[in-house]
Amino acid sequence: MLSTRTSRWMSLFFALAVPAVPALADKFLVYVGTYTGEKSKGIHAFRFDSNSGDVEELGLVAETKNPTFLALHPNGKFLYAANEIAGFRGKPGGSVTAYSIDAASGKLSEIGQASTGGNGPCHLVVDKTGSQVLVANYGGGSVASLPLDAAGRVGEPGVFIQHVGSSANKGRQSEPHAHSVNLSPDGKHVFAADLGTDHVYIYGFDPKKGLVLPASPDSPVQPPGSGPRHFAFHPSGKYAYVINEMFSTITVFHWAAGSGALHPLQTISTLPVGVSTDKTSTAEVVVHPNGRFVYGSNRGHDTLAIYAVDGATGKLALIGHQPTGGHTPRNFNIDPTGQWVWAANQDSGNITLHKLDPSTGLLTATGKELKVGMPVCVKFLRVN
Repeated sequence: MLSTRTSRWMSLFFALAVPAVPALADKFLVYVGTYTGEKSKGIHAFRFDSNSGDVEELGLVAETKNPTFLALHPNGKFLYAANEIAGFRGKPGGSVTAYSIDAASGKLSEIGQASTGGNGPCHLVVDKTGSQVLVANYGGGSVASLPLDAAGRVGEPGVFIQHVGSSANKGRQSEPHAHSVNLSPDGKHVFAADLGTDHVYIYGFDPKKGLVLPASPDSPVQPPGSGPRHFAFHPSGKYAYVINEMFSTITVFHWAAGSGALHPLQTISTLPVGVSTDKTSTAEVVVHPNGRFVYGSNRGHDTLAIYAVDGATGKLALIGHQPTGGHTPRNFNIDPTGQWVWAANQDSGNITLHKLDPSTGLLTATGKELKVGMPVCVKFLRVN
């Protein structure tokens, strides 16, 4: 139960926050990326009704090795998977596999593959023009942009950038480990969180050319040993949130749209007071579509941290934790209507559904559980 003080705090900042997004009765295809194992051979899919909460399992819709992270083309016709592998076509490096989507059945048809230029690609995104796929390679720490043609096919990297450096934790930060790539709301900058160097690198972006060097402005550095991992923008475009894997924290940045610079405002724990970070780590950060709440996943503690957003400053206040109903929540996502959370628990091989109250940000477990071997990524595609 929330305290009177917390309730008053939430009421104050809800009044300053971005207006609520009206709930929509929509139907979706939900694609799940996985690690390959005994119970998973690729990408799984479900049909989901956000009005009723009903889920229909579609099963394995594409067989491929370690499609751990997924990205959708803005036209909704194509899906891209980062194959988190160390060798592709006889050479070191991972790959991106492109698929066309059959909206009626949910099935995926492969339309091409390309190298990412680096080992273990773990995150990717398609720019809003549908011209480039941007990829983060965890192994060795690099980022690349791969061109897309009109048919959704992916080409070899047009731009490849190798990060350099290390940081305080010699066991995990002896070299760069790029962990995510994200585009700014205006599409002019790319932000690459690197766990190995504790940097959030900032690059220019051109839809025709891809990543643009030199990096500009200066890339912010996180506290040594923190391990920045994933990154999300507030829908207002004013703020960005970086979740730090090794310190179990979230850093709030103000984003200067003109220059592209990030200015740190706050760092806040994802764990309850008194819980040690010795056996915990974070993974994903997601902002609610209405801009009032931010969520972060705690592995080891096996919860989602829930924060209220100060609409005037973008800063966060922790308001609760929701157990994910499994072990090691690697990823989770909020459906586009803002009413549901799907939490993917990698080590227990299950996805749990939680009802989200857009007025309070709090979650309620539905008891609905979907079995998927080593789920890593959840993506929603509206189909009606």
